[in-house]
Amino acid sequence: MLEMPFCNSDTFQLYLDQFCETKPREFKIIVLDNGAFHKAKNLTIPPNIALLFLPPYSPELNPAEKIWKTIKRKFTNRYFKDLSMLSQFFTEAIAEITSDTVKSTCSYSYVSVCDYWSFI
Repeated sequence: MLEMPFCNSDTFQLYLDQFCETKPREFKIIVLDNGAFHKAKNLTIPPNIALLFLPPYSPELNPAEKIWKTIKRKFTNRYFKDLSMLSQFFTEAIAEITSDTVKSTCSYSYVSVCDYWSFI
């Protein structure tokens, strides 16, 4: 997890650069929406990362949106005295997310992993 001050191509590049170093022998596929900074011409995509773009205007297909929905439930009606408390909240909430949580939150009953990989 990286906490960044902006969502732009420079911060996305930092994310890609750090993510490619995590288990560098592993090939990673990142599912993305069509944000302009995800497709910036100045990006250098590391060789162990592939970007898979969702169809335009389909947030219901974005796994990140489903994960954020679970975090937002914990966030609702909370007061944070300052940004450091808010940052701490997100750090803890994200640390609680396990791979099983991601699988159960982001899975679709009508799509199997085999179907997905044969599509790509």
